[in-house]
Amino acid sequence: MAKSTNLLRSLLNVSGMTLISRILGFLRDMLQAIYFGAGAYTDAFNVAFKLPNLLRRIFAEGAFSQAFVPVLAEHKNTKTHQETREFVASIMGVLATVLLIVTLLGMTFAAVVIWVTAPGFTNDPNKFALTVSLLRITFPYILFISIASLIGGVLNTWGLFSIPSFTPTILNISFIVFILCFRHYFEPSILTLAWATFVGGLLQLLFQLPYLKKIDMLVRPKLDWRNPAVRKVVKLMGPAIFAVSIAQISLVINTIYASFLPTGSISWMYYADRLMEFPTGVLGVALGTILLPSLSRHASSGNKESFSKLLDWGIRLCLLLALPATVGLGLLAKPLTMTLFMHGKFNLHDVTMTSYALIAYSIGLLGLILVKVLAPGFYANQDIKTPVKIAIFVLCCTQLMNLVFIGPLKHAGLSLSIGLSACINAANLCYFLIKKGLYQPQSGWWNFLFRLVVAILLMALTIELVLYFTPVDFSGHMLKRVISLASVIIVAAISYFGGLFLLGFRVRDFKHKDKF
Repeated sequence: MAKSTNLLRSLLNVSGMTLISRILGFLRDMLQAIYFGAGAYTDAFNVAFKLPNLLRRIFAEGAFSQAFVPVLAEHKNTKTHQETREFVASIMGVLATVLLIVTLLGMTFAAVVIWVTAPGFTNDPNKFALTVSLLRITFPYILFISIASLIGGVLNTWGLFSIPSFTPTILNISFIVFILCFRHYFEPSILTLAWATFVGGLLQLLFQLPYLKKIDMLVRPKLDWRNPAVRKVVKLMGPAIFAVSIAQISLVINTIYASFLPTGSISWMYYADRLMEFPTGVLGVALGTILLPSLSRHASSGNKESFSKLLDWGIRLCLLLALPATVGLGLLAKPLTMTLFMHGKFNLHDVTMTSYALIAYSIGLLGLILVKVLAPGFYANQDIKTPVKIAIFVLCCTQLMNLVFIGPLKHAGLSLSIGLSACINAANLCYFLIKKGLYQPQSGWWNFLFRLVVAILLMALTIELVLYFTPVDFSGHMLKRVISLASVIIVAAISYFGGLFLLGFRVRDFKHKDKF
């Protein structure tokens, strides 16, 4: 029997879990830096973890989810429960078989893999041998996390968003526990990180099984290539993998450009990108996660009106939360960078350069988050080719902008290109959704935007006044920095949401119930 779920509450739950995961991720990075530093051992682990992590992006995230969830939602909506169970069993069997073969090949030919991906390590036999050993331990992670992602897709389709959104924290907890408690038991100690990866991946899989049983979808995997739904998922994965590859190509090209810039440019962009991950993960990924199953259900049932209304709700909520984050990130770029990164060898010059990159990135924050909302509109209709074509166009635009901006703006120019290209991507996705008749903007948009802009201007003015009349020293002790920054953010948030309230916005207006 279908149950009604408040999507706004689901969004808050998923965002909260994602925020916890990101915070634990920062703690994990800090502990790795404290206990392992940056040297030959950490280089070996980072190389060993790179390939499983890349395969995770293809099989466990992005490409697989885009192909699997819409087909699963269609099955759930149009087939019997038993037929849906058989589909899940078949796709799980196919995915597990393919990944088991990939994992065994990766472990068997680990030396060849390292020779190809890190040929410079061959000059140091000990470093090379260590990296091979680390890869053999970490490679099964791709098998565990991919099956865990499949289970997460099933749970999301049944409206159980909190469980899959909590799952990523388990890997970070595994790293933290292994580093603090077990690093003395391994020789060399860097093996701690490899086994933390292995155990974390396995626990992510096992953690979700009881919840799968609760919805009667805990099935025994079976290898059935003939299942039409399995063939459809495999067919959709082709363009989805290509889309993921385009994004990776863009990052590689930008890194090549940055390598010709002054020393530190790549690091400044990296730290700015880390700060951008917070709002894009907490807002963008969370919105995309809860929208895809519902949009897929409406698409499979042919309910265009409900589909369009849900997409409109997602876009409005995105603007309501992402626009102030964009403005706040731009205005507080330097205080944010000082608070989080200025210690040790990270000096004031690094802060300034990183803040320039962050300001440039922030211009595209709204676009980055909107893409997470708009793209599921195509995936839900099992149309992956349109987003791929747009991605190719955006890649070309990005490189043209790189050529224009890199001269006068250096590394900030590369960040600006990424930001603007995200806005171009979002604009194109929205245009084609409307053109294909998938999205029809609801009434009241101009009134909504006017009130939103007024509230954001009030927030921006508040931030400027606070920083001007009560200048805060963000270069002091770490705790003092955090308290100072938190105070400014809290005052800004009160001014923004207070302004929205005075302008007539109410939480109940953004509640949206859907059935799963």
